[in-house]
Amino acid sequence: MARDIKILRVAIVGIGNIGSAHTEAILNGKVSGMALTALCDNSLTKVNELRRKYPGIKIYEDCDALLENESIDALIIATPHYFHTEIAKKAFNKGIHVMSEKPISVDMGSAVSAVELAEEKGLLYGVMFNQRTDPLFIKAKELIASGALGEIRRSVWIITNWYRKQCYYDSGSWRATWNGEGGGVLLNQAPHNLDIWQWLCGMPKSVYAVCHEGKYHEIAVEDDATLYCEYENGASGVFITSTGDYPGTNRLEITGSIGKLVLENGKMLHYHNEMSESEFRATESSVKNPVTVTEYLDSDYNGHVNVLNAFAASVLNGTPLVATGREALNELAISNAAYLSSHKHDKISIPFDNAEFLEFLEEKKASETLKNQKTKELSQGGYKDRWKTNW
Repeated sequence: MARDIKILRVAIVGIGNIGSAHTEAILNGKVSGMALTALCDNSLTKVNELRRKYPGIKIYEDCDALLENESIDALIIATPHYFHTEIAKKAFNKGIHVMSEKPISVDMGSAVSAVELAEEKGLLYGVMFNQRTDPLFIKAKELIASGALGEIRRSVWIITNWYRKQCYYDSGSWRATWNGEGGGVLLNQAPHNLDIWQWLCGMPKSVYAVCHEGKYHEIAVEDDATLYCEYENGASGVFITSTGDYPGTNRLEITGSIGKLVLENGKMLHYHNEMSESEFRATESSVKNPVTVTEYLDSDYNGHVNVLNAFAASVLNGTPLVATGREALNELAISNAAYLSSHKHDKISIPFDNAEFLEFLEEKKASETLKNQKTKELSQGGYKDRWKTNW
């Protein structure tokens, strides 16, 4: 929705690693048409640090106070997961656009209510699926949409290079807990991949999953998961992810009726059959089916900045968002269904009963042993590199 303003006044709530990155990107002029007005974090230590570092910017400890006192056009939410839709709804009720970090929420019910409120108010709701701006994924989507693969029959994504050490999980009492985070690798790291998976291959009709909790780490939530999905057209999909494999793998293979795509190691190979598989299958054995192979190489991109620029342009000029809140419901539906499936040892259809998922989640939260509070600050180091596609 276009707005009659020249500069988008924004605030950021949650100034951890990613919130700090957004702060620096805006202040360094990397986001066209966006001006930073205020920052908010509920840690007094962090607030005092921010006041010393950014003397010209309003700093708040309380998000409600920020929303009440600041004249802003948009809010960037970079808090722990449970607060994403809670804060988004408060912003929408103030007439403020929202850009939320992933996932949009922990459960589908709260996510849907936030999306519907934004639509009711006529406000933009963007979600930070930065890997949608990776040139290889964009090209893959173009090829699939053009019919270059024919009908998709199978996809397999092994995405096990989300490796994390124990110190990562120990850096905050909320990390890797059902009460603080709402899930593990499927909700924290792999939402990017689940989003790309459904963006390219469509939504499955059902999920069967096995999620291993604390398989490699001393954590309450899953650090290893395998999903088997079925689609309306009879296609199947397998999604394997973990934070415990070292070295890990990032390989996506999408097979269609007239070819396939293989994405790995920063390149994509497009295999194109001269005849469709079904036609070739019906021919005599002596007939050949030549295959041509085209290679595409990845190129550098700054996904978070790309998403923020698209968000600013969307508010100011009415151009499309990279990913909307409604689109973000898709990957959350897959991960919620996977949790339910693993819990029930059964296949879960999409859509599913959110009340049943909430019952499962409350059971997990109630049975969880509280983590010891760890105050050691984690040096993110190489983890920041994971904000891009890590081949």
